[in-house]
Amino acid sequence: MTKQKTAIIIGITGQDGAYLAQVLCAKNYRVIGVARRIASYELWRLQALGLADSDDITLGELDIMDFPATLRLLREHKPDEIYNLGGVSSVASSFAQPLVVSEMIGLGTLRLLEAILASGLRPCYYQASSSEMFGHNDTRPTLNVNGQTVNEQSDFAPVSPYGTAKLYAHWLITNYREAHNLHASSAILFNHESPLRDVNFVSRKIIHGLVALSSGSQEVLTLGNIDNVRDWGFAGDYMQAAWAMLQAETADDYIIATGKPHSVRSIVEHAAAALDFDLAWEGEGANTTGIDKKSGRLLVAIDTRFYRPTEPDPLIG
Repeated sequence: MTKQKTAIIIGITGQDGAYLAQVLCAKNYRVIGVARRIASYELWRLQALGLADSDDITLGELDIMDFPATLRLLREHKPDEIYNLGGVSSVASSFAQPLVVSEMIGLGTLRLLEAILASGLRPCYYQASSSEMFGHNDTRPTLNVNGQTVNEQSDFAPVSPYGTAKLYAHWLITNYREAHNLHASSAILFNHESPLRDVNFVSRKIIHGLVALSSGSQEVLTLGNIDNVRDWGFAGDYMQAAWAMLQAETADDYIIATGKPHSVRSIVEHAAAALDFDLAWEGEGANTTGIDKKSGRLLVAIDTRFYRPTEPDPLIG
């Protein structure tokens, strides 16, 4: 009989953590899911996937900045696999809280790697890296409106505290893989969305705002730069890829992306059409507005407060 594998998911209450738990439970794993807070209101994603009361999932609280607690967790459960999805996931918030974001993502990863070494265990390790590490690089070929394709060998040049912290953690994985022979892999994740996304992320914000307008709300949907181009995928698919990475005989770094560019503007257009709005754009730049031609209602307006201080290149994976 095949031994049941044990996996630790750090950040199980987030979008990716919930989908990863679904993937692992379907493969008969014993899942140890931890997060900084395990309150009932934090479990809505697991509840949405029917996993909140799963016998295969054990939930607990962990701050990976707490080295002794992390080491105890590893020694108690002796995981075959560890998935580090922890830390702040909002690029915008990293400009407001750079110290918190950098400590959680960068130093949190370092403490986790050191705990693995101290435990004497050798689990397969997954690190959630980010396309934000690529940032902006003047040495890249001239970019077109649809973005420039990058690969695992492309240069990094982050333009946000979030991207910089992710890059520090990414290089830690490379260093510990080579110096300590850990089976540690990084997934360079491009934007990935789902119904489990927080509403403050642009994809959910668009859908939430337009659905409210279709139901009679008078609150206009306000957005930042709608001509930003991103490579958007589905979070559930990306967590299937996360699991597959740790089944490889040799650890490595992988881009997880669709290879297809889409602008924020195009997402607004698709969502508006699905809700039977006849959207028309007027104006340019910060003066752009979106009007429903059927009713003449103002649906979308630009608010420059949502612009980032610095923008990465329009990249696709």
